[in-house]
Amino acid sequence: MNPGLLPLVVSLLAAQAPAPAPAAQAPKPQASASKPSQVPGIAPLPGQPNLWVSNVPPVPDAFRQRMEQYLEARSASLVDISDDGKQLLITTRFADTNQLHVVEMPMGARTQLTFAKEPINRAAFQPGDSNVIYFLQDKGGGEFFQVFRLDRRTGRSELLTDGKSRHSSVSVSPDGRWLTYGGTGRNGKDTDVYVAPTAQPKQARRVTEQEGSWEPMAFSNDGTKLLVAQARAIDDVDLYVVDVASGARQRITPQEGKGGVTSVVFAHDGKSVYLATDRYSDFAELYQVALDKAPPTAAPESLTKSVKWNVTGLALSPDGRKLAVSFNEDGFTKVSLLDTRTKALSPLDSLPKGVAFGMGFPLKRSDLLALTLGDAKSPMDVWTVDLKSRKPTRWTRSEVGGLDTNTFVEPTLVRYPSTDGVQVPAFLYLPKDAKGKVPVIVSFHGGPEAQSLPTFSTFAQFATAELGMAVLVPNVRGSDGYGKVYRAMDDGVKREQSLADIGATLDFIASRKELDASRVGVSGGSYGGYMTLASVAFYPERFKAAVDVVGISSLPSFLENTQAYRRDLRRAEYGDERIPEVRKVQERISPLGSVSRIRAALYVQQGANDPRVPQSEAEQIVQAVRQRAPDVWYMLATDEGHGFQKKANRDSAQMTTMMFFEKHLGAPRNPEAAK
Repeated sequence: MNPGLLPLVVSLLAAQAPAPAPAAQAPKPQASASKPSQVPGIAPLPGQPNLWVSNVPPVPDAFRQRMEQYLEARSASLVDISDDGKQLLITTRFADTNQLHVVEMPMGARTQLTFAKEPINRAAFQPGDSNVIYFLQDKGGGEFFQVFRLDRRTGRSELLTDGKSRHSSVSVSPDGRWLTYGGTGRNGKDTDVYVAPTAQPKQARRVTEQEGSWEPMAFSNDGTKLLVAQARAIDDVDLYVVDVASGARQRITPQEGKGGVTSVVFAHDGKSVYLATDRYSDFAELYQVALDKAPPTAAPESLTKSVKWNVTGLALSPDGRKLAVSFNEDGFTKVSLLDTRTKALSPLDSLPKGVAFGMGFPLKRSDLLALTLGDAKSPMDVWTVDLKSRKPTRWTRSEVGGLDTNTFVEPTLVRYPSTDGVQVPAFLYLPKDAKGKVPVIVSFHGGPEAQSLPTFSTFAQFATAELGMAVLVPNVRGSDGYGKVYRAMDDGVKREQSLADIGATLDFIASRKELDASRVGVSGGSYGGYMTLASVAFYPERFKAAVDVVGISSLPSFLENTQAYRRDLRRAEYGDERIPEVRKVQERISPLGSVSRIRAALYVQQGANDPRVPQSEAEQIVQAVRQRAPDVWYMLATDEGHGFQKKANRDSAQMTTMMFFEKHLGAPRNPEAAK
């Protein structure tokens, strides 16, 4: 069973790669091959020619020594389980990037299987033969993922796809006969679902061929049927069952109305599906839909109505008797088991408190559940649960650079009021034993339909322990996890009202006696980068420093230049820039139009191969702000895309980020000075 078989539909909208258009090729560089940027004064970083910097000073040896141990922290994530449950396929990093490893016993050796320069994070065993693994890999962060097949007997990998278009959501049917994935090969814009016999995996055919974004979700046990999703927006997803042999398609969700989908699996007999959707309520609840009655004409009975939080994941035992159901309860994961005969729901309380994802059963065992689990003080690791005894067993223990995890801080969940009756949830990390008021870094998540969770963060731990700064991580309106009404509160032109949550965050800081409202910094990536730039543009007197990572500086130019695959999906979230009234609002709330107001120190980081937020978004804000403040820092990675995944690049970005905040926010004041 491949835990990655059930991707969150939000990944179709934000986290997965866009397709090229019209020809499926990576984005062209915006400057000459010899100089990848138009920012004046940019030059390659000595010793790292793939990193180009402007105004970014060298990292002092003393600062580097303080931070190096934190940067050696790693994590491990479950990607699949062998049929008998004796091998866990994981992704973790021992060199520069995440690679595939196999673990054959709890706390056993993490045996590396792939040794590529580019990261690998999605993979699946071949059922019946764990020596064969299918995986996705891109180049340079461009996210034009290709499907490969690894033969562990020879150690060789074979390219199965065209080498140029974008692919996603790779998985294999439980009977081992079929390989499926999403791909843009037809026209470079639309994502179709492909199916290939595993005996001839290069002989793929399309089972969907329509406009829009279609992805495979789950096979039936006998491999004859495939669930596919069509996503128009995070709150507008339709499900279909495709007959693998004929391509015939049956609608599962009603044509009337709309809703999001977080997870879906076939029942054991293939005659119904278990579906987690918010179509019928504010939160995603669990329903069972019979295929012979689909689409339902009325709301089915909820199987999780007693839990008023989102269902985030599903995994069905091979015997069909137990359905593992995960819930997101205020950012923390709770797992329960549903008896599929009685429909009774029982909590799996033996798991440690934290955040979990990627649940799955081995194909031949119904007594063992595997998952990825972590918390704020320890990285993500791989666990199993014996469902007879309910005993959890840890299979990996990821290192944290030799640091004592007891010195790390746990965040406090807080809430504070904003406009329109909104209560903003946030996680607050405070330095231990701080004296006097401490500076604060506000960290905004991307998405925007995402959620900051209490997971391990070297950023937060270093800031609190070494810099004596607090870190505040808000889930402003528009975030996932708090119901679809909250998630939709920043859609389209409503985004202007949602910016009030920045002011509410500042007011909360000012209300806390341990926080210094005169020394506030802000950071974020992607949409979090937009929020970072909006913070310093629209609240210029209240922020002293900002770090924008692959952020949007102009909503209209972002929508015009993001890749064609995702443009309509993003218009559903941000509004259609082609409509004059909408564009007027977008221009008004775009930081680029208010650069003259920015007073905070600014550091911008960007990947040259970013297919989501193009390099132009970074360079236009850097050059505009420099007309008033020449000391803007800028870092461009020529071998990265939407964020930095390679360790050497990430280390340089994180070290200079923390150095930047220390420079502009300073050390904590002593009690007397704070009075």
